[in-house]
Amino acid sequence: MVFCDTSTVAKLYVVETESKAVRALLEEADQRFVSDLVRVELMGVFHRQLREKTWSREKFDVAVRQFNSDDIGGFWTWISLDAAIIDAAAKTYATLPDTVFLRAADCLHLVTCLHHNFPEIYTYDKHQTLAAPALGIKPLKV
Repeated sequence: MVFCDTSTVAKLYVVETESKAVRALLEEADQRFVSDLVRVELMGVFHRQLREKTWSREKFDVAVRQFNSDDIGGFWTWISLDAAIIDAAAKTYATLPDTVFLRAADCLHLVTCLHHNFPEIYTYDKHQTLAAPALGIKPLKV
């Protein structure tokens, strides 16, 4: 059972150095938990590939279809961004040390992780990796 942010999920669909290791980890896991935020952020990642001409429209469409197929097939276990998570994320900033840089989307991933009792998050996001320990979460890379 693993909890991942978008930077990890994206490596299944966008070929990067870590993609093979990420695929092995996620295919071996009995469940792959992700926040609903991944849906939007991943489409943003795909669109960036298209916008920057790294992908053709055909490659973009293939990636979207593959993600949708994985989703329908139950590969991902989705965690809703409910009111409790949104409220907890907003309140996080009241006690966050002033030395920690934490973007709102990263905060939502981390608070979702905490709210569902995951002690670790798989992430390749530099800022989230640095902020996670301030919330008591261990950031992991494959």
